[in-house]
Amino acid sequence: MDTTTGQSNRTNDFDNIVLERRSVKVYNPEVKISREELSEILAKATRAPSAINMQPWRFLVIDSAEGKEKLAPLASFNQTQALTSSAVIAVFYDAENIAYMDEIFSKSVELGYMPQDIKEMQMQQAQPFYASMSPSDLRDMNLIDSSLISMQLMLVARAHGYDTNPMAGYDKDRIAEVFGLDKERFQPVMLISIGKAFKDGHPSYRLPVDTITTWA
Repeated sequence: MDTTTGQSNRTNDFDNIVLERRSVKVYNPEVKISREELSEILAKATRAPSAINMQPWRFLVIDSAEGKEKLAPLASFNQTQALTSSAVIAVFYDAENIAYMDEIFSKSVELGYMPQDIKEMQMQQAQPFYASMSPSDLRDMNLIDSSLISMQLMLVARAHGYDTNPMAGYDKDRIAEVFGLDKERFQPVMLISIGKAFKDGHPSYRLPVDTITTWA
């Protein structure tokens, strides 16, 4: 298979997806992933859970040469990933995601996922719940939800035959405005590079389950 065309070696082997995932630092720069396939990966990732199904995550997909040149100075500790990967997905959360509450619940009714009376009850509960949350609690909730989808995105990418690397080493204060986003509304979570490894990622030690688990 020609790996430069954006076609991937997909797998449904869950053990392979989970146990063989590695954080890759250097990618094959000749490999391109089509926006169609990237959209498919993102769509599958959005099956991740979120509080009250509010889906606060937002994506900035940086896959053009121009976009990567903008990103490189912001990702000084991760320039190799930024410049050699097929794309870098910047994950944000939308601080104003409550604006989509009515659409989310109304569409659920339209699709038959919930009855109208349940929608109305949940709206009546959810709106004051969000209004009463402190900024720090709301941020924590949105970060948790956005982290869930970020991990799911990496597993979906692995199922499509691609490698990834989550990155926190970038200029979070500037990334939104550099790419023309409202920096007050769109809050950075992480960068995720995606592509085909040029150098395999290294295996890493994991603490035993007995060390990290308490049974009650």
